[in-house]
Amino acid sequence: MTTANTSSTATSGIKRILIGVESSPVSARAAAYIRYLAVPGVKVRIISVAENPRTLLPLGSIAEAGLQTVREELFREASEAAAHAEESLAQCNCDVEADVIELSTHSGDTAKVLIDAATEWKADLLVVGARQRHGLLRWVEGTVSEPVTTQTPCSILVFPASYDAEIPESPRRILFALDGSLASLDAMRSGLQLAPPEAHLRAVYVIDRAVRLTDFIPIHLLEDAFIEEGRTALANAEGVFADLSNHVETGLLRTKPTSDDVPHKIVREAERWRADLVVVGTHGRRGLARWFLGSVAARTARITPTPLLMARSRPGSG
Repeated sequence: MTTANTSSTATSGIKRILIGVESSPVSARAAAYIRYLAVPGVKVRIISVAENPRTLLPLGSIAEAGLQTVREELFREASEAAAHAEESLAQCNCDVEADVIELSTHSGDTAKVLIDAATEWKADLLVVGARQRHGLLRWVEGTVSEPVTTQTPCSILVFPASYDAEIPESPRRILFALDGSLASLDAMRSGLQLAPPEAHLRAVYVIDRAVRLTDFIPIHLLEDAFIEEGRTALANAEGVFADLSNHVETGLLRTKPTSDDVPHKIVREAERWRADLVVVGTHGRRGLARWFLGSVAARTARITPTPLLMARSRPGSG
């Protein structure tokens, strides 16, 4: 029987939580957001990455002594960020450790450090506080989005700086965005590990009316295919919900006919429904238009004002 119970977090698969932090208030808020998961039996590791000053400053613009001063300042800021995140978890009954990693002594960038740490430490969940288009979120977009979403071996929780609501003790309203794939449904099951029994759960499928492939597919056939796939996806979600005691509901949504897409519709629905967590799969696809739409998860992460879980499906899901 599938359950969503805070007290069973330690036995539901989330036993190792890795938190990537930076020198901004959002990192401490991100750590506070997942406090309810930090129960006895769970291990939490905080990693703060100190940037390499040689990559931040023009070559030759500063003497070696000045470079060392900048390096020390970056290390201090990273250490303070780790300490603030650790402090936000001080009242939790779990094992917490904190590390500061200097990029000046490691190859690669922040993305590689966190991916490597999640892999080597066998994390079940990676949590990052992010300023859209800045800070740590830059590694889930642009040229590095594909490596992160495909190489990070666990689910990723993105906590946006724009989320200014009071942090609840645990999520009360969780929105699951499905795309019709088995991987998407399995990611939903993974996301349910973050749902306490009192949470309201809503599963949605978005019909993308703004997609235009009418050169070779009549638009009514495309929309009919989306509707059929969406109904099947929501029926499957209802089957998963059937074993839960939560208040549950499903919805078939539509984008605007023009100048719209699935990520923006998901964000608007989350705001309309007052979700405090959105769950999307990282290895799903978008039906007949999967080659055209790209990664819905990464694009949603770039614009969401609501905490977003990019849930990793189990190996072998399709």
